Amino acid sequence: MDKSIDDKILIDGNGLKLEDVTAVAQRNRVVELSETAHSQIAESRKIVEALLSERQVVYGITTGFGKFKDVYIPPEDSLKLQKNFLLSHAVGVGPSLSAPEVRSIMLLRVNALAKGYSGIRNRVVRLLIDMINQNVHPVIPEQGSVGASGDLAPLAHLALVLIGEGEAEYEGEILPGRDALTGAGLRPVILKAKEGLALTNGTQVMTAIGALVVMEALNLAKVADIIGAMSLEALLGTKRAFEPEVHKIRPHKGQIASARNLRTLLADSDLMESHKNCGMVQDAYSLRCMPQVHGATRQALDHARVVLETEINSATDNPLIFEHGVISAGNFHGQPVALVMDYVSAALAELANISERRTERLVNPSLSNGLPPFLILNGGLNSGFMIAQYTAAALVSENKSLAHPASVDSIPTSANQEDHVSMGTISARKARSILKNLKNVLAIELLCAAQGLDLRTGLYKRGEGQAFAPAGIETKSQHPGKGVRAAHEFVRKHVSHLGRDRYIKQDIDAAYELIESGGLLEFVEGEVGALS
Repeated sequence: MDKSIDDKILIDGNGLKLEDVTAVAQRNRVVELSETAHSQIAESRKIVEALLSERQVVYGITTGFGKFKDVYIPPEDSLKLQKNFLLSHAVGVGPSLSAPEVRSIMLLRVNALAKGYSGIRNRVVRLLIDMINQNVHPVIPEQGSVGASGDLAPLAHLALVLIGEGEAEYEGEILPGRDALTGAGLRPVILKAKEGLALTNGTQVMTAIGALVVMEALNLAKVADIIGAMSLEALLGTKRAFEPEVHKIRPHKGQIASARNLRTLLADSDLMESHKNCGMVQDAYSLRCMPQVHGATRQALDHARVVLETEINSATDNPLIFEHGVISAGNFHGQPVALVMDYVSAALAELANISERRTERLVNPSLSNGLPPFLILNGGLNSGFMIAQYTAAALVSENKSLAHPASVDSIPTSANQEDHVSMGTISARKARSILKNLKNVLAIELLCAAQGLDLRTGLYKRGEGQAFAPAGIETKSQHPGKGVRAAHEFVRKHVSHLGRDRYIKQDIDAAYELIESGGLLEFVEGEVGALS
C-alpha cells in the first residue's frame, strides 16, 4: 500500500488514493519510492537488458514505434532512438497544463513505473521523483492526445525535460529543460532502450486531470447542498420532501446522503416554522428534488473515483515486461477513463442546471414568493441580479455543448495501425471546463440566495431592513436553519448586501473564491459537523 510516512507519500505502485494525488498536486507533499518498488523496477530492467544482449526483436525495445513496428533497430542505435522518439512525439499545442496537473501527471507516471512492468531504470524514476520534490514542472501543452497509445504527445513533453530538452517551470520562470534541472541541483539522464516509450506510453494525463476534477467535485456536491438549502429557505420552501422515510424507499446512496445533508443544514429553522401553515402544497422540482438530482451526481462521482483509483494503480505501458517474457497489449487505451469522465461531465452539468433554475426562481417575482424583482429595491433604477442570471444561463448552456461525449468519437492514427482511440484526455479536459462553469453558476446562486435571505428576514442594513413575505406571513427576525445561517453569515463576512447596483462581477469572483478555496464548506461544517 502507498502510505503517508513522516509527511511523505511512499510509492510502490499499489493503493494510491485520489487524496494522495491532490496532496502532492496542491500541497507539495514529498514523494519517496519504496524499497519494494526499487526491486520491482530493477528486476524489470534486467529482463530488458537480457533481450538487448540477445538482440531479440521486441516491439519498442529493438523496433520502431506505431507503424514502424516492423523496423528493426539494433541495440547500438537505442540511445539515439530514445531521443528521436521524444523529440518527434512532443508535438502538443494549446495552453499549458497547470502546475498541480503536471505534478499529478508526474506522480501517476512514477506510480505506474513503480509496478515494475515497464523496463525502465531506477535512476530515471528517481529523477522524476526529484523533479516532483524540487518543483521542476515540465511545460506540457494540453492538446494533442487522442487517448490511445496513451497520452503520447503530452507525456513526451514531460519526458523531454528528463534528458535536458523541452521546457520547464522552476521558481516562477519558464526555462529550457536543462537549465530548470540545473537550477534545482539535478542532472539530466541519457535514456536507454525502452525508456522513452516507458515514460510516454500511458494514460496518466487524462487520469491526472480526471483525478483532480473528481476530488474537487466531491466537495462541490456538498457545497451544492449548502447553497440549495439557502435558496430553499429564501424561497420559503419546506423540508418535508427530505424526510428519511421518503428516501428509504428509493435507497440510492447519493440521494440518501444529499437528503441527510439538507436536513442537517435546515435543522432548527425558525424561518421555516413561520410559514409551515401557508397553504403551499409542494415546492418546484429544483427545490423538492435536490436529493434526487444532487444525489445522482454524487453517485456518478463515486463511480468515477473507483475507476480512476483503479487506473492510477495500473500498469498502462506497452509492451509489458513479465518474468516469462514481453507481451504487447493495450493497457494504454484510455476508454475506461474516457467513458467515466464523460459521465462526470454530464453529472456536473446537471448540478449546474438545477442551480441555475433555483437562481431563476429567486430573481423572478412571479416565482419568488414575495421577494422584490431581481432581488433589489427601487427596481428599474436598479437592475439587481437580473443579468447575473443571464450569465448562469449562458454557462449552463455552454455546459450542454461541453457535455457531448468525447468517448464516442474515434479517428485512426499511425497509418491505421492505431485504428481505434479513446479521446479520454479530451473527456477529462471537458469535465474540467464544466467544473469551472459549475463553480461560477453556484457562486451566482450563492449571492442570490444570500440576498434573498437578507430581504426575507430583514437582516440587511444591520437589522433595520424591511422583510419581504407573502401576505399573512411574518418572516422578519426569523432565523433560517443552523447550516443555512452559518453559510449566510460566512458570505456576508466577505460580500456585502446589494443595496443598489454596483460592479457585481467582483461579487461573483469573491463568491467563486469562497467556493473554490473550500472556505464556505469548512465554515459550515465547523458549525454543523461533517456533511455526507
